[in-house]
Amino acid sequence: MPTIMTHAIVPLALAAAAGPSRIAPKVALVGAGLAMLPDADVIGFAFGIEYADPWGHRGATHSLVFATLTAAGIALVWKRARSLWAFFFLALAMASHGLLDTFTDGGLGAALWWPFDNARVFAPVTPVRVSPIGADFFSARGLETLLSELVWIWLPCAVLAFAGWRLRHATPPRP
Repeated sequence: MPTIMTHAIVPLALAAAAGPSRIAPKVALVGAGLAMLPDADVIGFAFGIEYADPWGHRGATHSLVFATLTAAGIALVWKRARSLWAFFFLALAMASHGLLDTFTDGGLGAALWWPFDNARVFAPVTPVRVSPIGADFFSARGLETLLSELVWIWLPCAVLAFAGWRLRHATPPRP
């Protein structure tokens, strides 16, 4: 898995690219939280849920269906999430977590297609170093993870955010 802060950067970059008129700052912050939320599934280890179980780490909470249902649940209780832009953004923000995890070079893959298929999948390429957990994060491997995330996630997100901002602020050509 990428580091938790890297999961948050994807929806923040998308919101910056779209602009505050489409994605309100509060919605962007909720999206960042949703992008980090699927890793709360690690609590299952304390209850005897195995990694490879459907509700284990990188299981159901990392699926596209779970992301969509979570966004729908939020829209039911939060008026700001009921616009098409906000709903789509929140679903995509949470879905980005599982999608990013498929690009890592470790673990079991992500159950993107749950509940239709419990198989864990990886992307065709896995350039992102999987993040070490716990104190191992503060090691050479942790630094390698951060560097791979910088190249493969942070820099593309920065380009996306800047490109969106630039397009919104471009002066239209004179006739």
